[in-house]
Amino acid sequence: MSPIREYDSSWEGDIENKLTEKFGDKIKFTGQEIRRVYAHVERDAIFDVCKFLNDELSFEHCANVIGVDMKDYMQVVYHIDSYTTYKGECVELTVDVPNDDPHVKSVSSIWGGANWNERETWELFGIVFDGHPRLERLLTPETYEFFPFRKSYKLRGWE
Repeated sequence: MSPIREYDSSWEGDIENKLTEKFGDKIKFTGQEIRRVYAHVERDAIFDVCKFLNDELSFEHCANVIGVDMKDYMQVVYHIDSYTTYKGECVELTVDVPNDDPHVKSVSSIWGGANWNERETWELFGIVFDGHPRLERLLTPETYEFFPFRKSYKLRGWE
């Protein structure tokens, strides 16, 4: 593992170049700011991109896995941090997930901390994380058949 280095403004470009070289058109960079790189990843490549970030670029922490209901499709957003090689750098990855096939591969085998976030996202949005070791409810009853954070969810008693 590389020693901790002071912040270098060229890191964002370095991260983009390495990811583009490895994944080509499977990843599209959508923005950049100090200590943050934004990218959209094809659904079938998310696990490989995350594995590369962890194994090759030393992004050792998955801070969040979040679901977003875009109405016509779902989206999963990942915040992945490096504290050693790229001191304080964060990569934000987004993956589009169709409403009629809400599946994406789990990254909990890469970062154990993603486990809880994936469970919560599945429970509230209905996005299935394939390969997750224990995809079960955390907040709602086992018999609950709805996903309360979906825009299509109707609150009972409200007009």
